[in-house]
Amino acid sequence: MIGYVTLGTNNIEKATEFYEALLSEIGAKRVVNEDHLKMWSVARGQPMLGVIKPYDGKPATVGNGTMPALLLDSPETVSKMYAKALELGGTDEGAPGPRGAGQLFFGYFRDPEGHKIAFYAPNKAKD
Repeated sequence: MIGYVTLGTNNIEKATEFYEALLSEIGAKRVVNEDHLKMWSVARGQPMLGVIKPYDGKPATVGNGTMPALLLDSPETVSKMYAKALELGGTDEGAPGPRGAGQLFFGYFRDPEGHKIAFYAPNKAKD
């Protein structure tokens, strides 16, 4: 149902560098490349994640309670992407592992501007 999510940025170049390196790990490519907006997707017609300079010209801020979650193919990919995010300057918000009843496997991080992101996948150990 979600078509795209954008994260506000005060440094479009730095944000683009971070997400380009991170999302390329899962085969995502940049599908929008405007001066004020960059967006990535794994395939045309699939959901997109983007970074954007706020249209109103005011500083971008981190949304309290805002957290895009990116569905990945396996717990191993969640762990790999979480490690890559930290390597690229992200910070830990919850190490990879099963959550809740263990049906899903999550890893949480904050990007260099403070946006909280989750990677998750079905937990094969519980299948």
